[in-house]
Amino acid sequence: MAENEKQAVQAKKDSKKAEKNDKPGFFARVGKWFRDMKSELKKVQWPTKKQTVNNTLIVIACVIVVGVFIALFDFVAGEAIGLLIKTFKG
Repeated sequence: MAENEKQAVQAKKDSKKAEKNDKPGFFARVGKWFRDMKSELKKVQWPTKKQTVNNTLIVIACVIVVGVFIALFDFVAGEAIGLLIKTFKG
């Protein structure tokens, strides 16, 4: 029985070695990764120049609007806190 277990363990080790030897090398895997990336990028539907400019302008407008709201809130909150401090201080 012990002999069968030894053979089973040895068979497992041999199969692991075979799997390790079948694995491609580092540079082969990196090359495959770049080839796969290139093929995926060919499938991407890139925006036109007009769409890119339009989307950029929309983002800039949204940033300005949000910035104005934050500035207004900061001003109002600062004035309110200043008023509260002045009221309770004096």
